[in-house]
Amino acid sequence: MNHLLRKTLLGSAATITLAAGTSAQADDTITFGLLQDFTAVYTFVTDEYHQGQQDYLELINQRGGIEGKTFDTFVRDTGNEPDRGIEAYSRARGEGAVLVDFLSTPVSRAIVDRALDDETVMITPLHGRGDASHGETFPYVFPMMATYWAQATALIDYIDEHRGGLEGKTIAHVYIDTPFGREPIPVLEELAEREGFQLETFAYPTPGTEQSATWSNVRRARPDHVLIWGAGGGQPVSVREAIRNGIAPEDILSVVWLAETDANTVGRDRFEGVRRFEAVAAGTDYPIIEAIQEEVIEPGHGSGSEENVGTSYYNIGVATMAVAVEAARNAIEEHGVVTGETLRDGFYGIEDYDAEGLMPPVTFSPDDHQGGGMGRVSKWDGDSWEPLTDWFSAHEDVVWEAIERDAADFRD
Repeated sequence: MNHLLRKTLLGSAATITLAAGTSAQADDTITFGLLQDFTAVYTFVTDEYHQGQQDYLELINQRGGIEGKTFDTFVRDTGNEPDRGIEAYSRARGEGAVLVDFLSTPVSRAIVDRALDDETVMITPLHGRGDASHGETFPYVFPMMATYWAQATALIDYIDEHRGGLEGKTIAHVYIDTPFGREPIPVLEELAEREGFQLETFAYPTPGTEQSATWSNVRRARPDHVLIWGAGGGQPVSVREAIRNGIAPEDILSVVWLAETDANTVGRDRFEGVRRFEAVAAGTDYPIIEAIQEEVIEPGHGSGSEENVGTSYYNIGVATMAVAVEAARNAIEEHGVVTGETLRDGFYGIEDYDAEGLMPPVTFSPDDHQGGGMGRVSKWDGDSWEPLTDWFSAHEDVVWEAIERDAADFRD
């Protein structure tokens, strides 16, 4: 068990024990269930992401909470297993959790029906069901950030606007052979027909550590640009293989799951020029991250390594809790209490919230639980991620056609 998980579980257990003698959730606390995969598939992101969540909640608690209420977390390792996730969810509900986050597509998908029936808010940033953006169908599920459909359309738009246009070009989609990897293909096919480019798709087997045969086929297609759609250890393999097969780094564009650790694995200089979709800004030059440094890390209240502060995945974790706390603040101001129902309504009170510049402005409504689907494209400059665009969204009609189609299938 890693240091962060052990520390978090011990801290959560102590909090839960104190509350057990009175009620599942004390009147002066708000409990979030962070029921994540610390040991199996998503370990490439969980530690930094979870640390960012805990450190942001600690920042709020150090400031006295909101309206006198502080935040507790109920933490369990699901190991990316739906059965363990269901058990963890039931226990979190018993301890008064009004919000849950699994950071696992298989687990979050297994919980959807329960969360809807129980009126428990489930956030699914950068994982889970993209069609949960359809608020009418999924009233208690909030993807919160750009879906993979929105990420794909943004990357295509970037190529069109900044890399010489699309007409007559060949774009390769190189992806891990899972539902996650295949998810953008219908949207990319629609854009290829509309914008006049040739789409070529190439799958590689899980877990992604062996891709050489796939990239030999990519090389023969001679693409102008390559989208890489994987996560974890497969991503630096994709970058290495692309470069080895003659793809210039500036023509490699990634889904959101590409980070500092991948640059270190490939080689920071060799990685220079690679592009990615960015849902949350990286780095420490943002007011919220600076406040965490001063009020949480320096006094010794941090939940993990100081080296992680400001990394891509850490900042995504911070952003998820910043939005959730804003929703809780709205719930208290409007209703005086935070329940699943009032927290959901609290999300609907969020308009153009950007966590002091850390993320694109998000606005939620009973119709749109994605928040607008904005992001930006950044490149690795040899040392850090440099933004190349402002926050934007693209081809929203295509994205919402996909959302509505899959949501209709869920209702049926």
